[in-house]
Amino acid sequence: MEFNLEEGKHLYDECSTLILPALSIGNVGQLAVDLLIASTNAERIGCLDDPNVLPCVGNDAYIPTPQGDLALPLEAYESPSSALTLIQQRSPVVKGRMIEYAKNLADFAAACGKKHVIILSSLDFGRWQTIDMSSGQQIYYLSNTTVDGADDQCEKLGWKRMKEYDPNQKLWKYLNTLAEGSVSQDDISLLEDDLGEEDYYPSLPFAAMFSCFKAKGLKVTCLLCYCSEGDNIPDAFHLAEAACNLVGLRPDTFKGGGWVIPFSWQSVYGPPPDMSLF
Repeated sequence: MEFNLEEGKHLYDECSTLILPALSIGNVGQLAVDLLIASTNAERIGCLDDPNVLPCVGNDAYIPTPQGDLALPLEAYESPSSALTLIQQRSPVVKGRMIEYAKNLADFAAACGKKHVIILSSLDFGRWQTIDMSSGQQIYYLSNTTVDGADDQCEKLGWKRMKEYDPNQKLWKYLNTLAEGSVSQDDISLLEDDLGEEDYYPSLPFAAMFSCFKAKGLKVTCLLCYCSEGDNIPDAFHLAEAACNLVGLRPDTFKGGGWVIPFSWQSVYGPPPDMSLF
């Protein structure tokens, strides 16, 4: 993975927390990062070039007036006022290359001096075992501050530890082995073969990223919410707000006085219907 710093830009030492998405159902993590970038007025400082991520290109996601800047698969943004570095991922990882990609991200974060990594992702609502909506939509978390994934700060915020996490489960242990040691293509492909019900969670991208950041000695927290495919913008707000709570940010202190809707969201579902048809 190569980090290409834009001309005239630099990394801010005060941005010691890194927030990034792990791709999953509904793209909630990516939408939440979009919302955080737009709302914190973060500036793009560069892009990451990784051979494990599929190429893509698109229009600027945040500025309505064309500036000639293209959106790329992996971009780094920083908001010194919020002490945040944010990475946005816009295309999927090549099949079978998730561990390699996660290890490259961990190397980048460690080289840049990041102290805390927050991974935002979603889980399949159809696999939610104990549904309790009495207190609204629930945030689940996974942390490496303790062996069992629990974290006192997350508990104080009212979130629930992902009970499906078991560091002694076969696939979780296998992920740790891959994250800490050498990786071969044959080893990685085993992650996608003969998976049982108990392997659903450790087979997701957030699990590989969690294991690799942990192996690098970084503090890492995964924030997760259950969702289905469809309009996941409310889920993105929910996850972005959770990230703010974790780092002690209040949306009403943002430059715009609250959440700023990314410009690209105006075309999430395409143009409106032609009313002459009705």
